[in-house]
Amino acid sequence: MKTWRYLPYSVFTGPENMAIDESIMELMKKDNSNQPVLRFYGWKPAALSLGYAQSYAKEVDEEACREANIDVVRRPTGGRAVLHQYELTYSIIVPESEEHVKGTIIKSYLKISEALLKGINAVGVPAEIVAQANSSHTGTAACFDAPSWYELAVAGKKLVGSAQMRRDGILLQHGSIILHFDTELLFSLLKLPNEEVRQRLVNSFKAKACALDEVWTRPVTIDELEKEICLGFEEIMGIKLVPAVLSKEEKLMTEQLVKKYNSQEWTMKR
Repeated sequence: MKTWRYLPYSVFTGPENMAIDESIMELMKKDNSNQPVLRFYGWKPAALSLGYAQSYAKEVDEEACREANIDVVRRPTGGRAVLHQYELTYSIIVPESEEHVKGTIIKSYLKISEALLKGINAVGVPAEIVAQANSSHTGTAACFDAPSWYELAVAGKKLVGSAQMRRDGILLQHGSIILHFDTELLFSLLKLPNEEVRQRLVNSFKAKACALDEVWTRPVTIDELEKEICLGFEEIMGIKLVPAVLSKEEKLMTEQLVKKYNSQEWTMKR
């Protein structure tokens, strides 16, 4: 049975989290005999993360973020803004040739979603896989605004938001499993023309997205959720997860990459 490295839940700043994911990816590029990695993490302080292509100048209210003590970080992956506050974040870094994720992006999303679904269903949440994106949806700057290909939803409301990138034969996908949404705070951090528009978007967002505490049958801890998702990955992928820590090389590269993710040049590049 193939083994993957499993990095248990730890809490870092936004720049540290993005730097760790990228460092694992970069070192796997240099030696793709390295084991695939499944990692879980949290964010402290809370952070607003932007997709790689989003405009900082057009979409982020700097003053509001500063007043609310919310960090802003740009992800290396695409997608829209996510407020990382009360959540379990996962990341998967794996060679594209890996049996269970090889093929198209859509195929790999499906396989990963099946593993996540197994764990989320196991804690009593009636989620299902959304099989097709709403192509007519224009959306807002916020993620979770609508489900996309093979993401998880409950009664049509998006539950898990994920983003994927591929570079030199390595796949990185990370995503947020939200335990509780502070929707008003999220939209207070985004630039919008007026309060009427803001409230309309808040109401629309609440109708299209949900957090675990809105749909669970009983309260679920991060530890329990992480454990069940690990079991889901082992079953769906046919792998064994082996607890691990960052290697010396990963720690050193993370220290270098944190400088990039902390820089205005990176965060405000668009």
